[in-house]
Amino acid sequence: MRAVVQRVLEAGVAVEGEVVGAIGRGLLVYLGAADGDDANDVEYVVQKIAGLRIFPDDRGRMSLGPAEVSAEILVVSQFTLFGDLRRGRRPSFDGAAAPERAEALYLEVVARLRALGFRVATGRFRADMRVSSVGDGPVTILLDSRKLF
Repeated sequence: MRAVVQRVLEAGVAVEGEVVGAIGRGLLVYLGAADGDDANDVEYVVQKIAGLRIFPDDRGRMSLGPAEVSAEILVVSQFTLFGDLRRGRRPSFDGAAAPERAEALYLEVVARLRALGFRVATGRFRADMRVSSVGDGPVTILLDSRKLF
């Protein structure tokens, strides 16, 4: 499972002109599931997102986690995180999970973050989405559950 996590002042996602998810200060998470991902990958990504110490303290140092600053989280499904360009310029997505499995994993990540007490907004799975954000920093972190060691 891969996630690109951006610290934002605000973010939103619209489908066919309708805003389906929006947050204030917090994290914009683009999330993709790989073929073979399971509960361990969900656990890794959820714990990393929930524990990211990327918010500034009163001295301006990145030492606070999302819960400490009442961060909101917008999770957007993003299978293109598994685009493979090793064999040309058109990406292959063979490494991405099948849509049904990817959606189940995506929904599990969202549910687990909510269970931890976060306000979580989402995009719409398999929809053509327009994502907007105001980056803060900018701070962008890449998570990959397959690179544990």
